[in-house]
Amino acid sequence: MMKLAALIIAASLPLASCATDMSESAMEPNTATASAMQPTTAMPYVAAAGASDLYEITSSRLALEKSTNSEIMRFARTMIDHHTRTTQQVTAAARTAGMTPPPPALMPMQQRMIDQLRPLSGDAFARAYVEQQRQAHQMALMLHRNYAQGGDTPQLRQTATAAVPIIEQHIRELQQL
Repeated sequence: MMKLAALIIAASLPLASCATDMSESAMEPNTATASAMQPTTAMPYVAAAGASDLYEITSSRLALEKSTNSEIMRFARTMIDHHTRTTQQVTAAARTAGMTPPPPALMPMQQRMIDQLRPLSGDAFARAYVEQQRQAHQMALMLHRNYAQGGDTPQLRQTATAAVPIIEQHIRELQQL
């Protein structure tokens, strides 16, 4: 259990440095963060992928509660569906590889992002949600693409490879919002 806790903490450190205040600027991963977001070993990848999906699901549930924009609500429903599925796929692949994946947990940066969305409403919520989604999907694309190319576990590489076009589609949809 201590190893698992240390692993989750270690996996969250690179993301924690991405941004602390979304109100001043969008979350822009710097070069150090970008390289740290590229785990090629199984457990850090599984933890980061689970955290990424959980952020998408949690923020999109907020969008369903707070938004009146039909396009944002449609996108949020899609995010909940797709990211629930990718969590299940990563978990299944990890188990097939003989691992016991931890339940997904938000990383500190992701929790701050959720906390920034909670008090917002109307257009302010819509703008913040869409901007956060754009940045989160760029980081998720980097995570899955990197693991697909150089990950150490074949079952997880296959799952990461399958996730890439889904994330790319989400990015295209975000450009329309």
